[in-house]
Amino acid sequence: MSTKVIITGAKGRMGQALQSCAKNFPSLEIVAAIGRDGDLRSAIAKCDVVIDFSHPEATHTIAELCAKNKKAIVIGTTGFSEQEKAAVTKQKSEIPMVLASNFSTGVNTLFWLTRKAAEILGPEFDLEVIEMHHRLKKDAPSGTAATLLEVLGDVRKLQLEQALRHGRKGITGERTRGEIGIHSIRGGDVVGDHTVIFANVGERVELTHKASSRDTFANGALRAAQWLVKQKPGLYTMQDVLGLK
Repeated sequence: MSTKVIITGAKGRMGQALQSCAKNFPSLEIVAAIGRDGDLRSAIAKCDVVIDFSHPEATHTIAELCAKNKKAIVIGTTGFSEQEKAAVTKQKSEIPMVLASNFSTGVNTLFWLTRKAAEILGPEFDLEVIEMHHRLKKDAPSGTAATLLEVLGDVRKLQLEQALRHGRKGITGERTRGEIGIHSIRGGDVVGDHTVIFANVGERVELTHKASSRDTFANGALRAAQWLVKQKPGLYTMQDVLGLK
């Protein structure tokens, strides 16, 4: 029996990629593809799971509707404020939810490797993150970069609000041990490049992931939907889907 899926944000780049890649998942059926002006309320009864790549201001309403109808939700939307994220995730006691900044298997491996490298290399290494995306991307830093920063901050026990340096300009003084640099580059049609730099005196370690197709993210989100419908209510990440935790 197929798992029935509704895509919200269907007219966006990721929404279109999801519809294209769904043919690779014979056990999934797209029963509705809803754009900005679509009506999820009239369609939600048809599905088992919603995959949301819409807009930060819309996702909490979509999550509430899923909770009301006991439908699982996979969330790939990024750029949430803390208040918006809290409004979305409060539904975790009602339904299973996957919230991920990136659904790529390779990027989630990068998250895992970044944690291990930070733990092994220790506080002597300076931390910098560089991300590049296409000229049309609206938020910065990217959701993936934000997750990388969260990983680094967690290992180092840092408060990111105080530790982050968004680029540098002017007489900034010497670099402190308690800071993490984040640099966002925009241009062309770059799907997504992320590099984590661990720099010490005499040596440097760089971990890099480069995406050349949105199909990588779409396939991961569809895989997450397939996995999620079998789970109990709760908040999950792509690390859970891939068994990396």
